[in-house]
Amino acid sequence: MGLLFQLGVMKCRIYRIRTKKSSLQQFLHMRGEKLERAGREYKLIYYDGSGKHDSITINGSAWFDHKNQVGGGAIKFMRHFYGMDFQTAMNELLGRSVSSICRSPPKAEVKPKEFKLPEKNSDMHRVYAYLIKQRFIAPEIITHFAKQHTLYEDKEHHNAVFVGVDENGVPRQAHKRSTNSYGKTFRITCEGSDTRYSFAHFGESEKLFVFEAPIDLLSYLTLNPENWQQHSYIAMNGVYENAVLTALKNHSNLEEIVLCTDNDEGGIDAVDRLTDILKEHGYENISRIAPENKDFNEDLKERNGIEPLKAVPHRRKDIYYETVSDLQHFKCSPDRLIDRLSKAFRNGQYRYLAEYALAGSAFFIGRKNENAMFEKLKAKMSNEYRAYSDKGKMYFKEDNLKRMYQSVMKDLRHTQARTKEQVMQTAKSLYELADCAVRCEVEQQLETPVILQEEMPQMEEPSEVLCMEYG
Repeated sequence: MGLLFQLGVMKCRIYRIRTKKSSLQQFLHMRGEKLERAGREYKLIYYDGSGKHDSITINGSAWFDHKNQVGGGAIKFMRHFYGMDFQTAMNELLGRSVSSICRSPPKAEVKPKEFKLPEKNSDMHRVYAYLIKQRFIAPEIITHFAKQHTLYEDKEHHNAVFVGVDENGVPRQAHKRSTNSYGKTFRITCEGSDTRYSFAHFGESEKLFVFEAPIDLLSYLTLNPENWQQHSYIAMNGVYENAVLTALKNHSNLEEIVLCTDNDEGGIDAVDRLTDILKEHGYENISRIAPENKDFNEDLKERNGIEPLKAVPHRRKDIYYETVSDLQHFKCSPDRLIDRLSKAFRNGQYRYLAEYALAGSAFFIGRKNENAMFEKLKAKMSNEYRAYSDKGKMYFKEDNLKRMYQSVMKDLRHTQARTKEQVMQTAKSLYELADCAVRCEVEQQLETPVILQEEMPQMEEPSEVLCMEYG
């Protein structure tokens, strides 16, 4: 027994040593993943059903998903990104079972380059042609930013270059976009760019309009040209908040923030995420203007007779709202609550489990009007839901549900007199259990488009009510 214990300790030590030395960055190179330098970090470039993503940054063995606000170490990444269990993730990282799709050896670490603007072309003919003929941007809007030296054409490849300057007017960031009429297009942030600054215009009013990309910003100005210069506008080059927070810090007149992100899943998530971040920094006057189509340039195209890319609904968020809205209230029977929760959990009936748990929460909070409290709790669930932080795999959500269920059952079996604080804690735990159950139901619907559900059985009225002392 002692020998086995010692061997186990030795393995743990070997694991710590090897994982410490091996970087997640190197491992991803070996798997053939695409990484792009972003200052001292790397961005993971990947694609899924909703398109291209670059919200995950890698620094050694640490990572952070800026879109979903989650991060950690190598093992957590393997579980979060690849859906691996703990043992598989550990074996992969230790090289015991690497499912390598390696096409080249890991690249050596290189020091980040000093920021330098691309060399200017002698004219802007291609940029003007691209922005006017393909993007339908108003010429006077282009000219304004060209005169401010924040938009120009690079000499080598004739890309459009969008420049972000600091509070002293010094260029600190640059974003290049190809002006090709045909073939592949690309967008890239120049090496050494300071993400605290971005392509922007600052006016004297209290309004700041926030966009994902420079083209969106220019399109909105073309669609809304009246007195536009009195307001402020900034492009995030994605859905990152750094440039927005810096702009608010450096311009004390800015008090009202208007989020103008894309009308798709990423843009809708960005609205919630940015709203939460801005409120944490003390900004409360936040609103949204959504394009009719996918983005404001698509709206501009439609105005000019071009078939636009339509808005893309946020399925996860819509399904969550719909599921919560459909939850039915049944008068809570305290003496039967444990049994009903147990059966729904064992059978994987997430919606029923949510209904029972939420009914229980409403009972503990206010038994005088349980139905009204049930509806208030439903509204609370919808208002507090953040789809951007709800991207974990099904097994994560089932693990969370199991832990919450076990905690609730332990609490409900507590038969001693309850204080008011304990009563409220029980109600809170049941509410959280309901939320976990709804999230599992949503994930199940997303994985299986059509799910046949049995009709909810008629619940009997309790013959007696369990007496509970609240202290």
